[in-house]
Amino acid sequence: MSVQKRAIVQKRALPWGISFAAALVLAFACTCSKKDARAGATPEAAPVTVASVARQDVPVEVRAIGHVEPFTTVALKARVGGQVIRVGFQQGQDVRKGDLLFQIDPRPYQAALAQARAQLERDRAIARNAEDDVKRYTDLVKKDYVTREQYDSTRAAAAAAVATTKSDEAAVENAQLQLSYCTVAAPMSGRTGSVLVNPGNMVKGNDDNPLVVLNQVQPVYVSFSVPESSLAQIRQRLRPGEKLKVLAAASGNPSNTQTGELSFLNNAVDPGTGTILLKATFPNENEALWPGEYVDVVLTLATEAKAIVVPAQAVQTGQAGQYVWVVKNDLTVESRPVTLSRTQGPLAIVAKGLEEGERVVTDGQLRLAPGTKVQVRKVEGKTA
Repeated sequence: MSVQKRAIVQKRALPWGISFAAALVLAFACTCSKKDARAGATPEAAPVTVASVARQDVPVEVRAIGHVEPFTTVALKARVGGQVIRVGFQQGQDVRKGDLLFQIDPRPYQAALAQARAQLERDRAIARNAEDDVKRYTDLVKKDYVTREQYDSTRAAAAAAVATTKSDEAAVENAQLQLSYCTVAAPMSGRTGSVLVNPGNMVKGNDDNPLVVLNQVQPVYVSFSVPESSLAQIRQRLRPGEKLKVLAAASGNPSNTQTGELSFLNNAVDPGTGTILLKATFPNENEALWPGEYVDVVLTLATEAKAIVVPAQAVQTGQAGQYVWVVKNDLTVESRPVTLSRTQGPLAIVAKGLEEGERVVTDGQLRLAPGTKVQVRKVEGKTA
């Protein structure tokens, strides 16, 4: 290419290069202008939910998982052998004390009773005759009509006859008792379980297999274990004549909470678990508590008056310990270290660090730093 042509190409390319450079300079200037504008803008306030620090009476509670137990359990067994001829209840039915549950064929025992009574009458007649002989021999021996040996023999025979009648009386009582065992009645009021022996089956006396299991469900026990660290408080408040209130509710159904009283404190701590067993008695009039189920238990020991409380979700944990975000009057926040005495349900009881009436952040803490401006969206559950 000639020198003249190269000069023409350079002259044509020069305006395009100048335009491109100008565009770059303009874009850089716009970017810098936007950064400067953002740097000078006011930071956006962080939206938060707050709650007021309050004073209120807070119960001192011990919570545990409990197990419902029947107040009394009886496994009814046959005391005499024979054929079951009647079942007087439906399985799962509530029965009262004295109600007929099972009837064993009584005819063999009625016959045995009749035989025992007949034997008693015969031996009573023999005893009366022997006593009459003693009276006659008493006069005869005085007149020397009979020897002393004959008189003593008559007296011995009469005494033996009387003893025989006493044995027969005992046999009659035993036969009556055996006959009464043919009727199996409820020894207490309660609820029956499954019928384990149906009519027509033969049973043995004093067999290991029960006929039915009867549970008393009014009242019931709820047994539960608490850490040994709570033992001192429980013993301190469990004085003679005083009762500690216990609440129990089936898991997932807190609306149907039942109220009872602590009635048993075990005499030793379990060394394997470090817990101690307690039992509470519940009237259970509506049968809300059912034997065998697990329930949530709350044992109330005392009431702490005018305690400083905040929602538990307001308390955060950092490297230096527990703290809360406190909203000041100018709507900025500060990090305040706190000391908790305990947490109970949705509340945290504060021993040190807060005063009544202050506001703490319960939601939105992740966007906060000391001095951050906040916008209160909710106060104690109400829209701001």
